[in-house]
Amino acid sequence: MEKNDTSCCRFSDSKICPCCSSNQIIKNGFTGNKKQQFICKSCKKRFIDFYTYKAYNHWVNKSIIQFTKEGLGIRSTARILKISTTTLLKRIITIAKNTHQPLISKGKTYEVDEMYTYIRSKRNYIWLVYALEKESKNIVSFNVGKRTNKTLRRVVETLILSEAKKICTDRLKNYKFLIDERMHSVKRFGTNHIERKNLTLRTALKRLNRKTICFSKSQAVLVSILKIYFWK
Repeated sequence: MEKNDTSCCRFSDSKICPCCSSNQIIKNGFTGNKKQQFICKSCKKRFIDFYTYKAYNHWVNKSIIQFTKEGLGIRSTARILKISTTTLLKRIITIAKNTHQPLISKGKTYEVDEMYTYIRSKRNYIWLVYALEKESKNIVSFNVGKRTNKTLRRVVETLILSEAKKICTDRLKNYKFLIDERMHSVKRFGTNHIERKNLTLRTALKRLNRKTICFSKSQAVLVSILKIYFWK
């Protein structure tokens, strides 16, 4: 059967696709509970006007990102959005998987530092190691793990590959084995910016506070929240 080039679809003048903001919307049957379904001819995504379960609304992910960056806890966010904590945790991990580390410029000066928090129990210390670009104050790399060379190496090697001009750290002896002495700096006031960033992180995210009962129960969730906070 030949394609009829004169056939056309009637697009909506009022509805906008929640995914791509196109107005090329047409009706696409009904759902199992008799709600009118629509499809976008541009991105091929289906949607309805009113969802029974709030987590299906297109604005939920944007709200999760906003509340996470504002430092709200899991239960607080779930309560405000009226979704379950299980769904919220899955969404946070999914959003983080789609969040990519920014490109690193060559020939810059970086500050590297580490700070501790807890996982599952206050007896179980975990360390956040991250690098801050001295001029822009942006976080360019981070890793979470034990305070060992393996954890530090992932951050440091990223900076070395970017041909860093200078890497400023504190006097932790591990850095001597990971950074070339011509590139390494441990001078006084060399890590002022990242030390101040430590205070900002502990103030903004309750799970990073020194004296708190809001520590993370899962390392995967901690890493996901940090990715959203740093790079979204």
